[in-house]
Amino acid sequence: MGTFAVSTGRLPLHPVDIAVVALYLLAMLAVGVWVGRGQKTTKDYFLGDRSLPWWAVLLSIVATETSTVTFLSIPGMAYAAGGDLRFLQITFGYIVGRTLVMAVLLPLYFRGEPFTAYEVLQRRFGRLSRRATSLLFLITRNLSDALRLYLSALVLQAAMGLDLPTSIVVMGVVTLVYTYIGGVKSVIWNDCVQFAIYIVGACLALNEIIAGLPGGMAQFRQFALEHDKLRVFDFDLSLVKPTMTFWAGLVGGAFLTGATHGADQLTVQRLLTARSQRGAALALVASGVVVCLQFALFLVIGVGLAAFFAAHPEGASQINSNDQAFAYYIVHYLRPGFVGLTLAAVFSAAMSTLSGSLNSSATALVKDFIIPLRRQPLSETAELNVSRLATGLFGVLQIGIALASHLRSADQSVVQSVLSIAAFTSGPMLGLYLLAVLTPRVREPAALAGFGAGLALLAYMEFSTWPSWPVESLRWPAAPVYWLWYATIGSLVTLAVGWSLSLSPLNTTAADIDPS
Repeated sequence: MGTFAVSTGRLPLHPVDIAVVALYLLAMLAVGVWVGRGQKTTKDYFLGDRSLPWWAVLLSIVATETSTVTFLSIPGMAYAAGGDLRFLQITFGYIVGRTLVMAVLLPLYFRGEPFTAYEVLQRRFGRLSRRATSLLFLITRNLSDALRLYLSALVLQAAMGLDLPTSIVVMGVVTLVYTYIGGVKSVIWNDCVQFAIYIVGACLALNEIIAGLPGGMAQFRQFALEHDKLRVFDFDLSLVKPTMTFWAGLVGGAFLTGATHGADQLTVQRLLTARSQRGAALALVASGVVVCLQFALFLVIGVGLAAFFAAHPEGASQINSNDQAFAYYIVHYLRPGFVGLTLAAVFSAAMSTLSGSLNSSATALVKDFIIPLRRQPLSETAELNVSRLATGLFGVLQIGIALASHLRSADQSVVQSVLSIAAFTSGPMLGLYLLAVLTPRVREPAALAGFGAGLALLAYMEFSTWPSWPVESLRWPAAPVYWLWYATIGSLVTLAVGWSLSLSPLNTTAADIDPS
């Protein structure tokens, strides 16, 4: 969601704010312990016994895809010089993409009782497809979310004066403990609380921003109109324009959300916790609408920040990047109590993503690798213990990667590059699922060849722009494709190559999808 940095020139936090943040962290632990009591099976631990209401699944989906970087960077897009509301166009694609996932992919996940998204690929293609995609998920998810932990800890460091390693450990350990104890129920119910906290915090911050303008709401509207900050639509057809367009948002957003919400364990696992396919479908499609409204709120905050700092230039001079504007405002301008609540909102956005990452990673490791590779089955108690151990191991791994990023002084370009790796793998993953559903003749070798082709092309597009690329004549053109098109390109290339190989020696006739 863009680069991110915090250097707020911290002011000492008021004791009320410290108490609010501490109370929030303790509440998250309490919820985890409470909902985790009495769990006896991995069906409870990973899927909540498939008993959760659709609205809780909905809020969990939205909270999980809202990280600290999202919470602070989206306002920065509208705050920037020339910034406006055009980023909202991506949510139009989100709604379309989630509707298509509901129609095309969701029925596959409710045939039988799968624990992971990748079991569907085994039924259609074979074990290698399941393990390859699950392994790719584990690598990219833990690498990217460890860096999100690192970026989120920068906020804790700037706001509370803790050193960065301590900030990383505090956030990581609190999230790990309640996820370890409570499993997916703890994750989802905490997500609901965290969603409420960060929305309330964002609304309070917006109200304070507007109240801090000498002319109040009238000045906000006048500033927004004079600087064209309320522009939403851009119908430019360019694929390389480095800003959001309607077509990039609609098409690219649809493919991106199709990948992240139809072929990624992080979201699919939440859908599988719903009481029924109908409930999962309602949660999935409605989440797109809620994200649209949420992004609108974040972008309007960015417009408010631009108006506020235009009226308070002494503060604007201290802001070194657009993404820093909201964090700087929170620490320096909010009243005691509101600062603590808004910081709790920032941490809520971070912890909802991290907890979902730990639980879904443990599910993939246990159900796609450990259990299938064992010669002797485990008892329910032993399997539950292994699942909790896997959760703990991924928590330690992510904290370790975040600490290593600090020790190596990871700069923004390195962080952004690693996060982009996770982003471009989602497109070929979706392409593999489309091959499974739309091309009944394609079998595993051809499908995996298409998957590899999609990954290879996107890797070339991403890495050949680096200055260290060994063959300068083979570098990708100087005007790179806008990042939102990556999922579309990766999906379509995977689909096209896999389908074109359906008549080659890599392929033989295959039966229709077997739900058994």
